[in-house]
Amino acid sequence: MMQVYAALENNIYVEMAIATLEKNGISKTSIYAVPLDNRSEDRKLFDSLHSSDGTSLIDIGVALATAFSVFGTSIGFELAWGPIYWGLIFAFIGFVIGFAIRLFTLKVVKKRKRLLKGKRPEVILIIDCEKTMAELVENILWEHLALGVAKVK
Repeated sequence: MMQVYAALENNIYVEMAIATLEKNGISKTSIYAVPLDNRSEDRKLFDSLHSSDGTSLIDIGVALATAFSVFGTSIGFELAWGPIYWGLIFAFIGFVIGFAIRLFTLKVVKKRKRLLKGKRPEVILIIDCEKTMAELVENILWEHLALGVAKVK
């Protein structure tokens, strides 16, 4: 006896895969489908010490701080406080502008894209079958757009 696990998007292909499996001799009692729920809460914007989503909020800020500090330093030679103070002031202004741009894109633009895209929950299929049928079951699942398939003896 073998178990075949598959992850599929929750759409018509799940029903088609189950129907095809039943036509090929897998009984209804040997097929178990578990729908997964979507995440109900939004992801945290700021990373903690123990988890990170790989998105940096300061990358644009650092680049703009560098560019603005060069500009501020060059015009600082003509101004009263000198190039160092004006370079630091402009670096701070550039960093704040870059941070605000990145924050806006993460909070507004990407959230809008996620809502339009509409993430669907996935379904986990667990199929009990004989070792001789495992290859057939795996091929049927791949044909019906499985996201991943695993076999366990």
